Amino acid sequence: MNYSKAQILEIANKASKNTLMETLQIEAVDYGDDFLVSRMPVTPRVHQPDGVLHGGATAALAESVGSFASHIFLDAENNIIRGLEITANHLKSVKSGYIYAKATFIHKGRTTQLLDIRVTDEDDNLISVCRLSTIALPKKKK
Repeated sequence: MNYSKAQILEIANKASKNTLMETLQIEAVDYGDDFLVSRMPVTPRVHQPDGVLHGGATAALAESVGSFASHIFLDAENNIIRGLEITANHLKSVKSGYIYAKATFIHKGRTTQLLDIRVTDEDDNLISVCRLSTIALPKKKK
């Protein structure tokens, strides 16, 4: 993609309309040559019953930012990109504020990719470490 940073973020956020990302209020907030950052508010909407961030919501944030990073940095016009597997190690709990997920590639192959996704809080404390594998398959010609 040959777009500006502002255009990439706008495209990502428009693509989130009427999806899980909109439901969880996930938004792309930063982009660079080899990374994408999204954030999500930590409110009762994403809490466990005891009032802390649900690990599933954290994993949804991680998969969302990682999948969109694959779309940005791979040939999404000619390929269908899907997540294969996600793992999440939760290290610290959060009750409020925002969490940020930064996706970077560990491996960027033609067919399979592996992304490192670090989830931090507003004070840059590490909350979760996630890994997402994706696959890029050629779109069928019409």
